[in-house]
Amino acid sequence: MNSLTTSAFDLPDRLSAKADPALIAGDERHFAAIAESLEQSIAELSDRLDAERKAPGGIGQKALDRDMEIHRLTARLRVLRRFGLDLCLGRIVGADDPEPVYVGRLGLTDSAGRRLLVDWRSPAAEPFFGATHANPTGLASRRRYRWTRGRISDYWDEVFTPDGLEGHAALDDQSAFIASLGGSRSPRMRDVLGTIAADQDAIIRAGSRGALVVDGGPGTGKTVVALHRTAYLLYSDPRLGHRRGGVLFVGPHQHYVAYVADVLPSLGEEGVQTATLRDLVAEGATATAETDPDVARLKSSADMVKAIEPAVRFYEKTPTKGMTVETNWSDIRLGADDWARAFEAPDPGTPHNEAREEILDELIAILIDKSDGDVAPDQLRKSLLRNRELLTALNRAWPVIDAADLVSDLWSVPAYLRMCAPWLSPDEVRKLQRADAQAWTVPDLPLLDAARHRLGDPQASRRKRRHDAAVAGERERMARVVDDLIEAARGDSGDEYGVGLVTMLRGEDFHDALLDEASLPTADPDVLAGPFAHIVVDEAQELTDAEWQMLLRRCPSGSFTIVGDRAQARHGFTDS
Repeated sequence: MNSLTTSAFDLPDRLSAKADPALIAGDERHFAAIAESLEQSIAELSDRLDAERKAPGGIGQKALDRDMEIHRLTARLRVLRRFGLDLCLGRIVGADDPEPVYVGRLGLTDSAGRRLLVDWRSPAAEPFFGATHANPTGLASRRRYRWTRGRISDYWDEVFTPDGLEGHAALDDQSAFIASLGGSRSPRMRDVLGTIAADQDAIIRAGSRGALVVDGGPGTGKTVVALHRTAYLLYSDPRLGHRRGGVLFVGPHQHYVAYVADVLPSLGEEGVQTATLRDLVAEGATATAETDPDVARLKSSADMVKAIEPAVRFYEKTPTKGMTVETNWSDIRLGADDWARAFEAPDPGTPHNEAREEILDELIAILIDKSDGDVAPDQLRKSLLRNRELLTALNRAWPVIDAADLVSDLWSVPAYLRMCAPWLSPDEVRKLQRADAQAWTVPDLPLLDAARHRLGDPQASRRKRRHDAAVAGERERMARVVDDLIEAARGDSGDEYGVGLVTMLRGEDFHDALLDEASLPTADPDVLAGPFAHIVVDEAQELTDAEWQMLLRRCPSGSFTIVGDRAQARHGFTDS
């Protein structure tokens, strides 16, 4: 960061006219105030971050809130330390207010509450990007800075009023020309002198509802628009916040994604998820290109993705015959109507493997209701969960399925593929078969993704049972602790405090407070599984119809920014 005694300007000799104190003295004073405020802000944020890190971690929601605050403070500190004075992008002066408004990558106020920088995404900053000579949006002038190694190496002024020429030695060529025209501009001239920068800004600030398609050739600034729009939407639209799904930015390859992940923090956002399509599926890391164009074409259609639904339904068959479940205490009859009732227990849309766990729970509840009551329900439940005949019958009717196994069966069992995709010709079915059914290629990824979404995690039920067992064990341990505390408190039961303490210790809320379920082992969440509140797709012309299904599945609201070049599309840029 520049010290208060060092000029923010480092203009070369050829720009000596721009170093005139009459032009930059006001900026120098303002940058000195920014430097002082930055130094103070960094010190205060550092102290708050240290305090948060040293504070007790807490449990449950308190622990989550502490982690979120540490992340927020760390991100803010990182940006302030990374940019220093070059947080400032430029300044604007209103036609009715001579006081300049300085626009920054982030907003900044001093200790007295004076606004030193307005965030570039705020409504107050909109004229800085949107003003044109055709539509000045209430501005008298605009100044843009070029920063080199933390100091200003050049700057440009634009004026939007006929009397703006006097005293502005740093006008750009267009502004000088406009100023010389005075008040004689015709409507036609005003149209001609509109700028592309304003068009880009209008796209950046467009609403997030529905899909916005940005179609343009190389060099038109599509990627710049996509990056700035991502940061702007997160700032301006509370519906897209991280707690409501956040934003996913999808790029064509890893180098591009790394670039995006580096640039977005400089625009004020650190919480955007970035990925390629390969990253959305575990098999994407090793998938190879498909060498047969006919196979690639068949797998790239949205219809092929639809084949996953009948492929799963094939394994969801309600038993039509009853059975007798033998236990250590009695035999219990499980009829066909009981199976049907259990199969209706999961809500529509529940992933197949998770639904199986709900069906098992319902079957056990039915069997417990039918038992003669000679055994405790918990004891009977534990016995039924280990009943081999019951589990075998359920596995036949509703097995646990892995997504990779399901999709590989399509490429190795022709009759199965014909049943799931009846529109395919016999030749097409044969063409899609392969010797190594799990030698994944890129066109397989959308089908694997659809299968994983429809099936859910095959290990989920096992993890749930382990988690439930851990919770039960923790509850038993806490119950013993509470018993010890009650025993100790009974010695004081003769006074009001002792009686109240025993009452509190026996309370269910106290038992729940002692149990920290968040500390128990759970599966790491798939941060790219969604759902996301908004998705930005760059180089969208490369996506196939099947690949679009991967993204639509992750954004149920249909809120998209789609950036691409229709003229460069190899597979067609879908019109729908």
